[in-house]
Amino acid sequence: MALLRVRRRCLLPRIPRGIRQVLRRRRIFNGSLKQEKTMDENKTTVTGQLGQIMAEAAANKTEQATLEAPACFLGGSAIRTRFENQLKELNADLITMGAQCESAITMAMEALENNDRKAAQKAVCLERELDHQEREIENLCLTLLLRQQPMARDLRLVSAALKMITDMERIGDQAADIASIVMERELQAGSLPPELPLMADAAIDMLTDSVDAFVRRDLELARSVLDHDDTVDDFFASIRKALIERIAMEPGRGEEAIDLLMIAKYLERIGDHAANIAEWVDFSITGSHGGMAL
Repeated sequence: MALLRVRRRCLLPRIPRGIRQVLRRRRIFNGSLKQEKTMDENKTTVTGQLGQIMAEAAANKTEQATLEAPACFLGGSAIRTRFENQLKELNADLITMGAQCESAITMAMEALENNDRKAAQKAVCLERELDHQEREIENLCLTLLLRQQPMARDLRLVSAALKMITDMERIGDQAADIASIVMERELQAGSLPPELPLMADAAIDMLTDSVDAFVRRDLELARSVLDHDDTVDDFFASIRKALIERIAMEPGRGEEAIDLLMIAKYLERIGDHAANIAEWVDFSITGSHGGMAL
């Protein structure tokens, strides 16, 4: 084998050393070019993938920003459409909460008139639902204020709704207080003053009209609620007088008379809260509350 290699070397012409060095450099140079070309192709591929990823991320970020952006960064028509839809939701929630308040008062009075503990328990359960509804509507109002940044009439509208739900929640508390008296006491049949159911009906009518006035933007209806507050106050004064006379005539039924007086007071407070709601409706329309422009 060694002899064959020697013979081959002898047969092949010997390439000069200078030419061999030139050929060697050329092979190295060509290899470097090929390596650089491969690296450039890889770099282009990676750059293209990164660009695609960044473009997708930017698109997602833009879409998310559009969903969560404050109203001032959206188009005018889009702002108004979204705001009006949320106002419709707010009106619907207020109507639902108002209906729940009416049901709570009705259940409490039914429990009182019939000594029905189940109806009283329903009134207490409705009060808990009203607490939950108050938190939900409060969150919606705060969302409107923070994201939509309403001004002038729209700002008054949302601010009035925040005040109204506080009064509605307290109406639920008053109804639950009446129901609690029914569950804790044994009131005799026929012991109720005849004006008490009428007083409850008047308070319910005030509540219904005040919520309707807000939804319909009816200033005249809202102001009529304030006039009806005097009717509820007159009922309370009449019932208090009758119960005082009963205590004087029948001292042994004094505790029962005091419970009935407390119930009348709760109904009178319900009327006051309904009047407060009507005043906030007036404010949302005129910008004036309690005779003062705000």
